[in-house]
Amino acid sequence: MNKVYLLTGGNMGNRQAMLEQAKNRIQKEIGVISACSEIYETAAWGKADQPSFLNQALEITALLSAREVLSGVLSIEAKMGRFRQEKFGPRIIDIDILLYNNAIINEPGLIIPHARLAGRRFALTPLAEIAPDYVHPILKETIGTLLLNCKDELPVKKLEN
Repeated sequence: MNKVYLLTGGNMGNRQAMLEQAKNRIQKEIGVISACSEIYETAAWGKADQPSFLNQALEITALLSAREVLSGVLSIEAKMGRFRQEKFGPRIIDIDILLYNNAIINEPGLIIPHARLAGRRFALTPLAEIAPDYVHPILKETIGTLLLNCKDELPVKKLEN
C-alpha cells in the first residue's frame, strides 16, 4: 500500500461542494481516505485579482503507482469541469500530489514531492494538520518545521462552519 498526500482546492462555484465531490471521487477512483484536514481559506496565490481559495489536505492509502495517481487526479479534475487555461488562474477544482510515500520523482509531468510545497503556506497548513511529523524526503525537515519556517505571508484561516 502507498501513502499519498493530496491537496484539493478551488475558487469557483460552490467551493465546499466541489471539495466534497473531489473527496468522494478520490475515495472511489484512487484510494481510501485515511485522514483529511479541516478546510482552509486563503487569498489566491500568484494572481490576486480572483476569489479566495478553499483548500483541504487528504491522506490516501492507495494501491496505485504515482503515475496512476496522477492519471486519476487529472481524470477527476476533467470530470469536474477543470480546464487548464491560465497559470494561477481561477479553477473549479485543483488536485495536487504533494507527497507519495518517501519517493523522489522527477519525470515529465510528475514531480514529487510537489516542487513548491515548502514555499506555500496554503498547502503546508492543512498538510501539517494531518502529517506534522512527516519528513520531506528532499529537505529532510518535518512538515511542521517547514510550516514554521515558511516565508509565504498569505494568511491562511480555518473555515468556520
